[in-house]
Amino acid sequence: MKLDPVSLRLFVAVMEESTIAAAAAREHLAASAVSRRLADLEDALRVALFTRSNKGTEPTAAAFALLNMARGVLNDLDGIASQMREYGTGVRGHVRVVANISAITQFLPVQLQSFMALHPKVQVQLQEQVSTAIAQSVAENAADIGILNQGQYGERVTLLPYRSDELVLVVPAAHPLARRKAVRLAEALPYDFVGAHPNSAINSQLTRAASEAGLPLRLRMQVTSYDAMCLMVNAGLGVGVMPRGSAGLYLGTLAVRTVTLKEPWAHRQLSLCVRSEESLSSVARLLVDHLRHPADLPANEPAAQHSRAQP
Repeated sequence: MKLDPVSLRLFVAVMEESTIAAAAAREHLAASAVSRRLADLEDALRVALFTRSNKGTEPTAAAFALLNMARGVLNDLDGIASQMREYGTGVRGHVRVVANISAITQFLPVQLQSFMALHPKVQVQLQEQVSTAIAQSVAENAADIGILNQGQYGERVTLLPYRSDELVLVVPAAHPLARRKAVRLAEALPYDFVGAHPNSAINSQLTRAASEAGLPLRLRMQVTSYDAMCLMVNAGLGVGVMPRGSAGLYLGTLAVRTVTLKEPWAHRQLSLCVRSEESLSSVARLLVDHLRHPADLPANEPAAQHSRAQP
C-alpha cells in the first residue's frame, strides 16, 4: 500500500477546517479535487474516513485515529526536508509553538526576537491557547513546542523547566486596596472581579481559592486578554489577577495599581512542553535550547529565580 503525502495533508486540512470547501480554499485547490483525494485515500486504506450526506461530511472514528498518525508522518517528512536543506543554505525550518497568554505577554516577544535574529530563515508559528489545550496540541502533534503552567498532563508529553512568574492583584488607582503593599485574597473577595475566560488557569485558581476561603468569587465579567482586563479595571468595573510582568505593561498608561498577593499559589512555574526531546526536529531543538537560556529574562525576573524552576 502506497500512501500519498499530498492526500494525507489534504485529509488533515479537512479535519482541521471541518469542511471540504474550507480545506480546499486553504490549500488553493478545487473542492472536487480534494474530495477525489479523500476517496483515493479511503480506497488505499480500505476504510471509510467520512460519512457523506446531503448535509456534508462527518469524520468517522477511523478518521480521528488517522489524524494523529498523519500529523506525525507529515511532520517527519517536513523535518527530513528542512534538515537536508540546512546543509547547503544555513539553518532553515518551521516550528509550531503554542503558549499561554502569560508566556506570550511576559517572555516570548524578547526571546523570539533574539532567536529569529540569530536564525532569520527559521519560521516560527505562534498560537495562544490555554494550558490544557497546549498539552493536547503537543501530544497530538499539532504543535512542536508548548509553553504552559506546570501541572500533570499525562505521559504523552514531557515538561522541561522554563520560567517562574508571580500573580498580583490589579486594582483601580482610587480603590481602597490601592495603597496596600500586599493583601490576602480573602481581603479582595468582597469586591467585584474582572475575571479571565472560564478555561484559564488563573480563573480556575481563583475559583478554587475562594471556595477554600469559604467566600464567593464575585465575577462581574470575564475577558479573554490582559489588556481587556486592565482596561476594565481602569474603568472601575472590578479588580483582576494577572502575572506581575504582564500587569507592568499597563502601569504607565492606565490608572491601575498592582498589589502583592500573599498566597502560595501566586508564585507559579511555567514549563516547556514537548512530546519528547528525541522527537524534536533540529530547528525545534534550537528554539527549545534558546528558550531555556536565562540570558533573555526580563529585567524584573532574576536569573536565580529561573534556576529554581522545576519540570
